[in-house]
Parts: sequence; C-alpha cells; structure tokens
Amino acid sequence: MTFGEKLSKARKENNYTQEQLADILGVSRQSISKWESDVTYPETDKLIRLSELFHCSLDYLLKDGEPQRGSPGAATCAPSPAPIIRTREWKEMKSQNTLWGLPLWAIGQNVTAVVAIGMRARGVIAIGMCATGLLSFGMLSLGILSFGLLSLGLLSVGCFSIGILAVGALSLGFFALGSVAAGGLCAGAVALGKYAATGDYAYGMVAIGKSQATGSLYQSLGHLSSTDHATVTALLDANVPAALSWAKALFQLFL
Repeated sequence: MTFGEKLSKARKENNYTQEQLADILGVSRQSISKWESDVTYPETDKLIRLSELFHCSLDYLLKDGEPQRGSPGAATCAPSPAPIIRTREWKEMKSQNTLWGLPLWAIGQNVTAVVAIGMRARGVIAIGMCATGLLSFGMLSLGILSFGLLSLGLLSVGCFSIGILAVGALSLGFFALGSVAAGGLCAGAVALGKYAATGDYAYGMVAIGKSQATGSLYQSLGHLSSTDHATVTALLDANVPAALSWAKALFQLFL
C-alpha cells in the first residue's frame, strides 16, 4: 500500500471526510486529495500530526507495502478512541463580604448565604432546585414566603402548596386558594373547608357553590343576596376562631 492509500484507509476508518481532516490539519481539502492520490506528500509536522491522530507510526505511513508482523512499525492505524464526555461541574462563587457570619451572596451546587442560588440553596433569599429561606424560590421550596413547584411556608404559592396561606393548583392551608383547595377556609374550583368553602363545588360548615354546595350549617347555590351575606357573616363570626379572623376576611372577598 502506498502512503496515499494508507491515509485514505485511516481517514475512512475514523469517519473523517476530506474536509474534516483538512480542518484538523489546517490545510485545504485539495491538499488531502493530492496526498491520498500520491501526487504530493505532507510536510513533516503534518506527518507527525497524522501519526498522532490515527495512532500509528511514521514508518507505517511512509514505507510502501504492509510491514511484516512483529517488525517495527507493524501496527496499522487504529480508529481514534471515543471522546470522553465530561459532565459539567458547578464552580462555586461567593462574596467575600459577610452578614451574620454568612457570605452576602453565593452561587453553586450546595450553598448557604444571605442570597443563595444553587441546586440546594439556603439563605435569607434562596433560589434553587431545593431552596430554603425566609424568601425561597425553587422546584422544592421552604420558607416564610415560599414559591415553587412544591412549596411549604407561611405564605406558600406553587403547583402544590402547603402553608398558613396557600395558593396553588392543589393547596392546603388555614386559608387555601386553588383549583383544589382544602383547609380551614377555602376558595377554589373544588373547595373543602372545615369552616367555610366557596367555589364551583363547595363542601364545608358554610358552603357557597355554583354547581354544588354541601354545608352542615349553611349552603347556597349561586350569588348571595344582601340578606344571605349577613347570614354568612354571622355564621362565620360565631364559628371561626379569632386567630383566623384574617382568613375569614380573605374568604369574604370571594363571596
């Protein structure tokens, strides 16, 4: 085999086009074509690069014919090994300034700071896949004010939310607002309230529904008259604990 034949064979075994090999070596496609046709030969530095790229000796490339088994340079060009895929690693960065013994801010995979951003973030303000803080944003969030796919907090907003005041597609709280809401006082498409519920389908001590209402003390379908409002207010005042007066006030906004 000539040099050109060996080069063509090695290139094809490694799945390179002439254009790709030319880009790697920094030459034109026509140069590769001439080398493979044995019209011209590459310069020494290009020969060395070819031997490294195709994992074979210079003797193999330059000597015509096939080397005898066991002789120097007998190894033929081998396909290049598959590239090693490295996963991206988080590089942690943080402020040199501190507050309450914590960095003012930090970004990384697992960080704690006043303002923390990361896969697992803990701070006064936390943003991440799993966030814990006074104000937290994340797929899974826990905080005084919590916003996330799954959130838990005093004020909780998310697809699935649990809190004193919970707002979400599925919410559970002393006052719950959502497509499906359950708790003390609730408003939603489907509302289940211990004390009161309002929505399309309402179930509770006091129930006001558009399609269905089931209440142990009071139930009503459709809009409330002024007299009905007064009745509902009196029932709420009599049955809702004073600690939930804020929830009672919110509930009355949805009547």
